Amino acid sequence: MRQNWAGNLTFSAQQVHRPAGLDELRAVVARSRRVKALGSGHSFNDIADTDGTLIDVTALPAQIDVDTASGTVRVAAGVRYAELAATLHRHGLALPNLASLPHISVAGSVATGTHGSGDANGSLATAVRALDLVTGDGDTLTLSRAEDADRFDGAVVSLGALGVVTHLTLAATPSFDVRQQVRTGLELTDAVEHFDAITAAAYSVSLFTDWRAPRFTQVWLKQLDGAPEPRLPWAAPAGRPLHPVPGMDPVHCTPQDGAPGPWHERLPHFRPGFVPSSGEELQSEYLLPRAHAATALEALAALREAVAPVLQICEVRTVAADGLWLSPAYGRDTVALHFTWIKDTAAVLPVLALIEDALAPFGVRPHWGKLFTVPAGRVRDAYPRMDDFRALVAALDPAGTFGNAFLRRLFAA
Repeated sequence: MRQNWAGNLTFSAQQVHRPAGLDELRAVVARSRRVKALGSGHSFNDIADTDGTLIDVTALPAQIDVDTASGTVRVAAGVRYAELAATLHRHGLALPNLASLPHISVAGSVATGTHGSGDANGSLATAVRALDLVTGDGDTLTLSRAEDADRFDGAVVSLGALGVVTHLTLAATPSFDVRQQVRTGLELTDAVEHFDAITAAAYSVSLFTDWRAPRFTQVWLKQLDGAPEPRLPWAAPAGRPLHPVPGMDPVHCTPQDGAPGPWHERLPHFRPGFVPSSGEELQSEYLLPRAHAATALEALAALREAVAPVLQICEVRTVAADGLWLSPAYGRDTVALHFTWIKDTAAVLPVLALIEDALAPFGVRPHWGKLFTVPAGRVRDAYPRMDDFRALVAALDPAGTFGNAFLRRLFAA
């Protein structure tokens, strides 16, 4: 049976197809009652599950077409960010940001609102300028920012509800170099008092804690080469390479020595040649207005005794606001609280409920592809354009070909 990356979910699909080309994909979709697309499988809930046909898009041609004149790239859905980034860099181009893992597929990351970090950096989905997809009747459809305006903003972070995305066109920037360094020993009181200064200290900033004490064990600073040295008087230089998870070998991590290097070799936390934890983990993430960051961190600190025993590491990042209807950063500058748990679902779920109750006053939005227990009604209420999205799904997939249990729970009256 097919499982997700972490192995905590066995897909319930009756059959799995790995189409080798667009015509084969269209034929499979047209004859299938229910369909969901799957890329790298780096989701921790049933968002990509189906009781019908599961389509593995990684067998489609790994197309990466760079247009240096327009500064865009058209990339196949199943391509992973590591391969895309290396190709862009060879053409003198870059993406504004990357997630911590370069192993994840482009389409899956975009569809769930996945992000990196940085006060001025939007999620990975904000780079999208056009989408090509196969609809429920097997036809093809292209949606673009230039031609489809408001509807396009609803189609980018789509949860797989509109069709099988085959290609995405992304806006790129000129290539750039980044310096990465790590600081240690940031007390919670300093993090709360100086949160804005800390996250503004570099192009991309990540704070890590195991919540075994009221402090952050590490602060990762990714600064543009040529920009001022990050000012962080509240934490000391690490003095040696570190892995975010205490006790793990930092050989898997990108260079932390402060030497400048290509953007795609510094913005992710992990090197593409390594699988950091081989799926031996569960993940959750909660995103809320960054204006509530300090209060939210204090609320989490109050739960340390419950959280720490089942936690590997917690990462705090910031994401710029966007206008994508179902993006967790829709309409608000955002702070993201990410949790990497031990692989014990029964032990983790009660802790999620505690965290969700503590964060509920802040208008929390769970990451679409990770574990959460927030009731569907509260999730719907957190998105002002949810009704518009439901109408878009009804228009583009009237037969419900791409529906599944996850979407039925989300859309339930």
